[in-house]
Amino acid sequence: MGSLAHAQTPAGPTGGAPASPTTQLAPVVVTATRTEVAPFDVPASIDLISGELIRDARPQVNISETLGSVPGLLARDRQNYAQDVQISVRGFGARSTFGIRGVRVYVDGVPATLPDGQGQLSHIDLGSADRIEVLRGPFSSLYGNSSGGVIQVFTEEGEGAPTVSTSVAAGSDSTYRVGLKASGSNGPFGYVVSASEFSTDGYRDHSKSERRLVNAKLTLKPTDDGKFTLVANHFALPKAQDPLGLTRAQFEADPRGVDPSALSFDTRKTVEQTQLGATYEHRIDANHSLRALVYAGTRATEQFQAIPTGPQASPLHPGGVIDLDRNYSGTDLRWTGRWRLGGAPLSVVAGIAYDLLREHRRGYQNFVGTETGVLGALRRDENNRVSNFDQYLQGSFEFAPRWTLNAGLRHSKVRFSSRDHYVAGTNPDDSGGVNYSATLPVLGLMFKATDNVHLYATAGRGFETPTLNELAYRANGQTGLNLDLDPARSNNLEVGVKTRAAAWGQFGLALFQTRTKDEIVTLSNVGGRSTFQNAGSTRRRGIEAAWSQDFANDLRAQVAYTWLDARYRDAFATCTGSPCNTPNLTIPSGNRIPGVARQSLYAALGWAPVQGWRAGIEARALGGVFVNDANSDAARRYVTANVNVGYVAKLGPWDLAAFGRVDNVFDKRYIGSVIVNEGNARYFEPAPGRIWTAGLTGSLRF
Repeated sequence: MGSLAHAQTPAGPTGGAPASPTTQLAPVVVTATRTEVAPFDVPASIDLISGELIRDARPQVNISETLGSVPGLLARDRQNYAQDVQISVRGFGARSTFGIRGVRVYVDGVPATLPDGQGQLSHIDLGSADRIEVLRGPFSSLYGNSSGGVIQVFTEEGEGAPTVSTSVAAGSDSTYRVGLKASGSNGPFGYVVSASEFSTDGYRDHSKSERRLVNAKLTLKPTDDGKFTLVANHFALPKAQDPLGLTRAQFEADPRGVDPSALSFDTRKTVEQTQLGATYEHRIDANHSLRALVYAGTRATEQFQAIPTGPQASPLHPGGVIDLDRNYSGTDLRWTGRWRLGGAPLSVVAGIAYDLLREHRRGYQNFVGTETGVLGALRRDENNRVSNFDQYLQGSFEFAPRWTLNAGLRHSKVRFSSRDHYVAGTNPDDSGGVNYSATLPVLGLMFKATDNVHLYATAGRGFETPTLNELAYRANGQTGLNLDLDPARSNNLEVGVKTRAAAWGQFGLALFQTRTKDEIVTLSNVGGRSTFQNAGSTRRRGIEAAWSQDFANDLRAQVAYTWLDARYRDAFATCTGSPCNTPNLTIPSGNRIPGVARQSLYAALGWAPVQGWRAGIEARALGGVFVNDANSDAARRYVTANVNVGYVAKLGPWDLAAFGRVDNVFDKRYIGSVIVNEGNARYFEPAPGRIWTAGLTGSLRF
């Protein structure tokens, strides 16, 4: 969390937004150390994606558009706006069937991950994003619960003369996006206000969606030593149809189709979210500073599911409609100090964080009489509360000319409580609560063999509590929260090398291993109810490699490769029927963790002059992905290619940029994402065939 020092990063490899003609400075990040440090000097795997790359020749709809270039991270557009983009980092988060879990997300310092570890990305405004930071490995644990990785998005800050820009993009399947942005500064005051509207008929049947987004960032520097930042965001998803997944046979017959239940139950989702965050940063003197963040928000969600009316009619079933009203808030207070110890630089960061979620969860039947797809009788009503109180301390000590020691410690306590208001007939009072806690140490050592070759090793512990959605149901047909679940706890190791040279570019290599005990896995998934249990141990180990080089004549090449082996180390049993009285399917030791690709490769080559014509090509390859713990079926491996062309011009006060792109050039039929352990074997979410997008952006400086 926290802001970065102002830094410009090289333009991306594809055409679109105009590149800045000013001198390029080395970027600095705060994701791992919470201080301003160049990624090359941090003993951790960190990638920074600039705002230019986020918007270059892209529709600016999903964060997955640009995260494909980050090794170790898998971001998949599900072609389903009733669900979020699928994100996993080194295998963490792969089992999530909705939302983001196992990976912490922040937007302008405000957590997009709630205290229970569940997060979402739908409110991120790519049109005004300045950069995205992605942290992987042991140092992620310093962000607390569910920190398999950390993604931070930062909005641009208003600078310079007032500027107004508008953008429009349109493409296949009646897809369009319109955006408007105003930015600038006046003395100590800066502003960026952005709004956009998106609509699509969807690649698949029953997948129409529309989305509206407003994002604002205001900054004020009343003195040289103080800075206020106010961020406001409103996100609305009036209606997003949910096409659900397909079985293998359905996918082979018609990848654009849907299961009949999606139509009969009119599966869909509506969301409205508003949040506000304020940060004050104060420099006490040359060596000490304070930072305070407060935030609050509301999120209302209504989702209609395709659950047969038979199970819904049971007096113990919570129904086929989920209605959530959530209020969340929090604060993060931090102090930073810098000294010289024995003549060597030492920096220390200490802070406390408190986050609170209040949830009113209701369940309704998704039918009235014989009519389905309508709001029926109330079947669940409870108030849930989750909070975390964390304390953290971390430091960096350059104890020798070529050696730097980074260390950190975080203590986290997460509290769950539930008050049941639906006590009727045989449905009992299921009120209750549970507490989880963990102390998470991290240690990293970097050796600067030369100015351009850095070696490092890190180790740390992490933990991951069950989310409210994973606690939502018990096995054996019982009602109430499954408060017997324990958190998963992990030990993480990483070693790596970072190199840079004008002749061969920048290269990074990381080897990592994570061992987890009490992994949270699916127990049963029947009748619209997913229940979870703690399995034994798992192991994730792999290799990440990334290379990039800027050549003469405005050419840039980039390659990212990941090899990941994620397996269950202990056997466990699951249920294939309901109620789950006795697990009847054994998952053997050695099975692959579903939702995780063993190999992935990204390669791009772009020609991007500051003005005039631009062009780029990129290729993506992904290995096979198992769809369930039994490893009985898998989404097959695939390779796709995308091309784009653009033109950039400066005409007095006007900056103009146009682009056209074609994705999946060879019209490859493949499965873009999977729904892990889906109870009806509807695991597969098809990716679109060949699609096109064209866009135009114009900016006027006053």
